[in-house]
Amino acid sequence: MAYFDVGTAGQGAGARPQVTPLQKHRKQTFSDFGAKKVSHETHSVIYYEGDTARRLYELASGSVMLFKLLPDGRRQVVEVLRPGDIFGLAGGDEYDCTAETLTEAEMHEIDLRQVEQSTELQRTLTKCLTNQMRVLHEHAVLLGRKSAVERVASFLMHLVPDRGGLGCVGPDVEDRDGHDLQLHMTRQEIADYLGLTIETVSRVVSDLKRRNVIRVDKADKIHINKVCGLCQMTGMH
Repeated sequence: MAYFDVGTAGQGAGARPQVTPLQKHRKQTFSDFGAKKVSHETHSVIYYEGDTARRLYELASGSVMLFKLLPDGRRQVVEVLRPGDIFGLAGGDEYDCTAETLTEAEMHEIDLRQVEQSTELQRTLTKCLTNQMRVLHEHAVLLGRKSAVERVASFLMHLVPDRGGLGCVGPDVEDRDGHDLQLHMTRQEIADYLGLTIETVSRVVSDLKRRNVIRVDKADKIHINKVCGLCQMTGMH
């Protein structure tokens, strides 16, 4: 789910060790199967809900959101994609949501007929979609059970790489646990993703700022003063 730049560790925070190719096998991508690479500008529509489903997409860089529109014009952002995520898989002959870029983005696209003819490609697809289904389950819990504060805290924590959730080892240095975030979603888009009103999102952000949990440098730049402190507010502890 990727609507952000990964961000940087807070001032003085130690860098985490990088995984080398010898430590981790390279994951197969659509490009290994001859997929076409295409580029899109910010806020470009890749396909609309109801369009004929002809292609499958793998995000290579940037951020894409998937959303549905209700008859009265209300929008629900159902998923925000990170590089490596796959989208465009339809249950029928038409796409069931609209895909729009949040940033400049590059993606690999492949014809659905090719997927049907390649068992190796189908295995790669299954692995990717299994992980994305786990993320969607977490989002269902967020929408159904979490408070407004827990939703916004969970959203911000999702932007911090390698922190939160099972297996989190905590900060490298206990008293240096800050992190900078570059947001690429507007307050309205965040509200549509979290199932909140824009007024509620703004109120929660102001409350987190007042409690010294975060610092708002600009409308699209937030500094988390202590990641562990924010994590404790997600409702997962």
